[in-house]
Amino acid sequence: MKTIDDLIADGQVAGRRVFVRADLNVPLDGSTITDDGRIRAVVPTIRRLAEAGAKVIVASHLGRPKGAPDPAFSLAPVAARLGELLGTEVAFAADTVGDSARGTVAGLADGQVALLENLRFNAGETAKDDAERGAFADLLAELADSYVGDGFGAVHRKHASVYDLPARLPHAAGELIATEVGVLKKLTEDVARPYAVVLGGSKVSDKLGVIDHLLEKADRILVGGGMLFTFLKAQGHDVGKSLLQEDQLPAVTEYLERAKARGVEFVLPVDVVGATQFPDLKTKAPADPVTAPVDAIPADLIGLDIGPESRKLFAAKLADAATVFWNGPMGVFEHPDFADGTRAIAQALVDGAGFSVVGGGDSAAAVRILGFDEDAFGHISTGGGASLEYLEGKTLPGLAALEN
Repeated sequence: MKTIDDLIADGQVAGRRVFVRADLNVPLDGSTITDDGRIRAVVPTIRRLAEAGAKVIVASHLGRPKGAPDPAFSLAPVAARLGELLGTEVAFAADTVGDSARGTVAGLADGQVALLENLRFNAGETAKDDAERGAFADLLAELADSYVGDGFGAVHRKHASVYDLPARLPHAAGELIATEVGVLKKLTEDVARPYAVVLGGSKVSDKLGVIDHLLEKADRILVGGGMLFTFLKAQGHDVGKSLLQEDQLPAVTEYLERAKARGVEFVLPVDVVGATQFPDLKTKAPADPVTAPVDAIPADLIGLDIGPESRKLFAAKLADAATVFWNGPMGVFEHPDFADGTRAIAQALVDGAGFSVVGGGDSAAAVRILGFDEDAFGHISTGGGASLEYLEGKTLPGLAALEN
């Protein structure tokens, strides 16, 4: 996989139009960015290219618009924040491949930066049809002389700007993707042991593939979040009104049996914290939390976090780990009554001496929302889904395109 250094050496940067596929899919509250982590993550690549004399054209998706312009998903707020982080104005094109995009790119001087409007405002970006996707990639290619892939959070998608566009231009990986891939190799090749994996989030069905693969690699798998209740049910526990995926019980039972046979330690909570109603995440009003052991969950309780004894147990299981991968919060961390489990995992990773990887998505957001210093972790990924698919052993289209 070529790097920016290779593009510079090949004369593909200075005075040239360089298309940077970033992942600027940040959470918005109206027009306010509530977590700018993904924007900050791509700044080093953009700055490097600008300082090397490139005319930098940044592009990304945001949210899930239906292949047409939608003001709710505009990247305009991102352009303003990117400019603040770069310390220079970022020109904003009001479309992706139309008159505004062409005019904005044509107006760039060496070292200047532009951001195109949301790529998913064009149906060709996500089209299943190769020809439709390719036609959009052709239009994007007309805007640039070379391509840098740095949107790690999108490399598991076979989209025009991720998969088809690199084939049309000289291409290389940006600094973020190079870092992400290097970190993931530490989780899959010559792993320092003990290797502990912490999995959370709401649905066990979202994690089946990675659990299946990690049963061959991990020494310990710790399970929290809404998905834990399907595991508890598989062990014969009643789970009250907690989230339960009945259809996944056979798979979960099989995983527990495989883990035992392979000597992989499967660690489940011993107590949970819940409430009789789901908490109000806007007002953060007190939710009257109740703590219960997993073998005595009340029939009217919704499990919303791991309990205090589970926090101690999980911290102990992580204390001596040489490598830790964490994906998914332990509970509804957005509410203060149910954030302690997620906070305990983050603190255990900070306190531990091993190499810790926070696997993007809600886990990365939780680290920032709960006030942890990001530098205290080995790595915080910008792509939860991409990280999981890499760990499942899947071929990621965006990485494959950069390697060709």
